[in-house]
Amino acid sequence: MSLFFERTTGAAESGAAIGTPTLWAVTIGAVSLLFVLDFLITRKPHEVSMREAIGWSAFYVALPLSFGVWVWQAHGSQRGLEFYTGYVVEKSLSVDNLFVFLILLTAFAVPRELQQRVLLVGVAGALILRGLFIALGAQLIASFSWAFLFFGAILLMTAVKVGRDALSHRDHEINVASLRSVRLVRRFWPVSDAYHGTRLSIHEGRRRVLTPMALVIVAILGTDIVFAIDSVPAVYGITGDPYLVFATNAFALLGLRALYFVIEGALGALAHLGHGLALILGFIGIKLVLHWAHGVWSNVPEIPTVLSLVVIVGILATVTATSLRVNRRDRKSQTKSLADVKLGDADESGT
Repeated sequence: MSLFFERTTGAAESGAAIGTPTLWAVTIGAVSLLFVLDFLITRKPHEVSMREAIGWSAFYVALPLSFGVWVWQAHGSQRGLEFYTGYVVEKSLSVDNLFVFLILLTAFAVPRELQQRVLLVGVAGALILRGLFIALGAQLIASFSWAFLFFGAILLMTAVKVGRDALSHRDHEINVASLRSVRLVRRFWPVSDAYHGTRLSIHEGRRRVLTPMALVIVAILGTDIVFAIDSVPAVYGITGDPYLVFATNAFALLGLRALYFVIEGALGALAHLGHGLALILGFIGIKLVLHWAHGVWSNVPEIPTVLSLVVIVGILATVTATSLRVNRRDRKSQTKSLADVKLGDADESGT
């Protein structure tokens, strides 16, 4: 284990990696405790109130903000900037996760009292998968200089796909029946028609069958793999320190369960989020390619972390503003259309 930490120190953009074995152990232990706490909260299925969701969301936002202060004080402003920038990137990508979770939960008609259990499993799966990708990415970066070019290419291709989907208004169309994971499960196991609480399987006569709860969890875990492929290279474009990469992913994912219920009604209002994510992924992809090129040709410029933070926050602020503006315009248009229809009906009745 110590060999892994020593080998990954060369991956950092500047200075030594801050993730000592002790710090890794403490962090993983703390994350595990938070998941146990979340499991205890969701152990008894119940519909989440807005007050409960806002309280836990505030807690999970305060945690990374406080942690970033510690990183800044203990390891310098550069590391602090890397953490905050990486957290902003991962949090914005995690909102994209929520869009897909929302569609899957709706498509599978998951009862509201069971939704938070499905979300918790999805978050746990995402964190485990990203942990594996983070370790793999750290080994690639430590062993092969072209790993930054490889990650950059992945992000640029993803940015093109996300951008095309956003322009064609296909950001999050999901046909549940066409999901490979769902088709594979149904090929080997029968599935019951109704949910049975949080149970994944039940006995029907002499045979054991899966419940829809098992299918939605399989579908969620399948999408986790796709998001891990995108998000891990994205944060490696901000910092080469595997510990900070893991910390930003963990903090961004931990609060997703509560955040889902806070912004559930507002998710569809972010009409331009896909455009913004495409720009962010493209920007980080270019940053990674330039970082690789700088190692080959020293005269090639690199994008500093401060500029990365400014650009990413600027993109998010812009697409949020434009989305709200489009929503206001659409509401005014709908109100005007409704008023015209009522006026036309009144004229007809008057004649």
